[in-house]
Amino acid sequence: MTTAWRWEYHRYDPKTERLVESLCTLGNGRFATRGSAPESVADDIHYPGTYLAGCYNRLTSTIGGRAVSNEDMVRLPDWTALRYRCLADGAPPGDWLTPDHPTLRHSHVSLDLRAGTLTRHMLFHDADGRRLGVTHTRLVHMGDPNLAAQNTFFRAYGWSGSIEIESVLDGDVTNAGVDRYRALDGRHLVEHQAGVEAEGTAWLSCTTATSRVRIGLAVRTSARPLASVGKACTTTTATQTFVLPIKRVAPVVVVKTAALCTSLDRPSVDPLRCSIDCATHAPDFPSLLASHRASWQRLWTEGELKVPGETGKVLRLHAFHVLQTLSPHTAELDAGVPARGLHGEAYRGHVFWDELFVLPYLALHLPETARGLLMYRHRRLPAALEAARRAGAKGAVFPWQSGSSGTEETQRLHLNPRSGRWLPDHSRLQRHVGSAIAWNVWRYGQATGDTGFMQGPGAELLLHVAHFWAGAATWDKSLGRYRIRGVVGPDEYHDAYPDAAAPGIDDNAYTNVTAAWVLARAIDLYGELPFARRAELLTHVGIGPDDLSAWEDVARRLYVPFHRDVISQFHGYGDLAELDWDGYRARYHDIRRLDRILEAEGDTPNRYQASKQADTLMLGYLFRPTELEELFLRLGYRLDGDLWRRTVDYYLHRTCHGSTLSSLVHGWVLAREQGPDAWRYCREALLSDITDVQGGTTGEGIHLGAMGGTLDLVERGIVGLEAHRDGLHIDPVPLSEVPGSSFSISYLGHRDIRIRFRPGRLGISVPSSLLGPVPLVLPGGRREHIAAGQERWFRLPKG
Repeated sequence: MTTAWRWEYHRYDPKTERLVESLCTLGNGRFATRGSAPESVADDIHYPGTYLAGCYNRLTSTIGGRAVSNEDMVRLPDWTALRYRCLADGAPPGDWLTPDHPTLRHSHVSLDLRAGTLTRHMLFHDADGRRLGVTHTRLVHMGDPNLAAQNTFFRAYGWSGSIEIESVLDGDVTNAGVDRYRALDGRHLVEHQAGVEAEGTAWLSCTTATSRVRIGLAVRTSARPLASVGKACTTTTATQTFVLPIKRVAPVVVVKTAALCTSLDRPSVDPLRCSIDCATHAPDFPSLLASHRASWQRLWTEGELKVPGETGKVLRLHAFHVLQTLSPHTAELDAGVPARGLHGEAYRGHVFWDELFVLPYLALHLPETARGLLMYRHRRLPAALEAARRAGAKGAVFPWQSGSSGTEETQRLHLNPRSGRWLPDHSRLQRHVGSAIAWNVWRYGQATGDTGFMQGPGAELLLHVAHFWAGAATWDKSLGRYRIRGVVGPDEYHDAYPDAAAPGIDDNAYTNVTAAWVLARAIDLYGELPFARRAELLTHVGIGPDDLSAWEDVARRLYVPFHRDVISQFHGYGDLAELDWDGYRARYHDIRRLDRILEAEGDTPNRYQASKQADTLMLGYLFRPTELEELFLRLGYRLDGDLWRRTVDYYLHRTCHGSTLSSLVHGWVLAREQGPDAWRYCREALLSDITDVQGGTTGEGIHLGAMGGTLDLVERGIVGLEAHRDGLHIDPVPLSEVPGSSFSISYLGHRDIRIRFRPGRLGISVPSSLLGPVPLVLPGGRREHIAAGQERWFRLPKG
């Protein structure tokens, strides 16, 4: 980094190129293109990739003699590809130049966060003294969600001659960006056709093999100086060739303007014809760049989080990737929150529970986008109801991994690359994803006051999830408590008891406490509904008035296990063996993926008090200490500060942080507790993708939940901002490494409420509007109001 708004790499390193490609991905919420060099092709170093939100396809592969079906986010044709070589007078053609060519002398990559552009500059210097400077500038248009463009500038130093350039539209692509998926079929595109229109626009059409999404991609290539164009097409590729004179005083400029249209678009279009028309009539590159920058400027006014220093620069990068994955355009799509963004193929582009860490930020900054993402879940409610019915359960069972249809996409087998073995995967038992959806529904309603959503789709989601939990809880007479058995918690390392014949563990504390919270909120929301809507929902959800009394009973008597005077991760956790942490660290150094290490040794983490990620401590991420105390009190348990601190300390020493979300949650909880190690974990969460702490995973796609979660860490964690219907609650905690912040939020219809947090001071300004004053609840319960058009500053008590 050299400035607050630029992310830069000053040399080319093939070992980190895939990391650079992921972190330099450009998108507009509808589609995204990885930051690969236009000269590159997919190999062990490079991986060009373009992905469309919500575009999935299912293929069946044979693994170990078994047919395995997987649905993947589809890698689309490469619109960026550009090849070139020098043609010096009287000399044979040179090699096609790439970042890996031995004549590369300089490489510089710059991601402009403010403008949403990627610039890659290279200088080649051959043995004959010829130097060629090449500068690519790329954008994926934030204003027009169908368009992208790439401007390439060639300059000759110390020679003159010609340069041969091939502009390629390449549809011969497969999903092959993740090594451990290589055994799976990745050829998702079929029925290719390619050509070049008379006016020079190249086009390509294809269809996803089973989901039958039709894709049209067109590229208008223009060159200066003007020259004749050759063209060559195969079934999967359209290539246009230019031979252009070049010398120092006469550089060459080539612009590729791409348009992507599909059968998923609304209103329905002919994707091929639409893409050709869009590309052909698109404005020139300077005009596109200007309108693109204007759209980003508007977006930054809504989504920027300002924090001083290096931390602020990292947070801005995180905000950039969240905003370009889940932009205002996303609100119009049938798309969820892909755990690895639109940046690569890890997790097959599936939607997990990562929205739990992203939607709090979006609800305060881009509420329409947050609503659209919740509607993705609501549209898949029928599939969740069917999943529950098939399991013999009531209510809605949302899948751990979701894709196009809302059916369970979690793989039945997963590969341990350390042992080379394919193993059963039981992570589909993570039923807590339903609670995450319900929590986001509630938080969205509190922040926006969107009664239309809360009384409509929101109520249906919340009540159906509650109905499932009420039915999943079984009475244990010996305990005098309800229990939820046979699940997997967020930890994931514990999917069964040692030597058990069936998967699942009982009474995961996070699962049970959040289930109780969902039941209580569902009852609250039901009580606020108009009479006619209540009657309708009782019928649709399949519950009677007496069932609500049963829900209340479950919400107050769910079992939470304890051991050694701390909250147990699950029933029986305290009976498991202690792991030799020092021994494993000494032998393997990096033990984040302890599950793979143990399995390769013929062992299993099911035997040990060792967690992949924050599990029980997730309760401290969702709920403030007072809220958590009230929840436990409602369940009949006493949870004071000492017990919670013991619990935090206990799991800090038994977690290997195999997920990027783990350090985020630990940092959050410790920051709220003002623990001495808080910044260590916060910093790891901030740098997890930038430094690729998991050793190669960021090159397969960024971790969107961790990026969104760090933004939420500042706003909800450090500033202590919570949006409730009775006001904006603010309860800051001092953290010297983040001495101040400022951001704008939306709240109950107000837009662009500016919040400025400084040590000991808080400033809030509310723009002029016809809305009433914004209520504020400060530490100690002090209540204030800020009128529209007013700015006020408040002194805060010292921590």
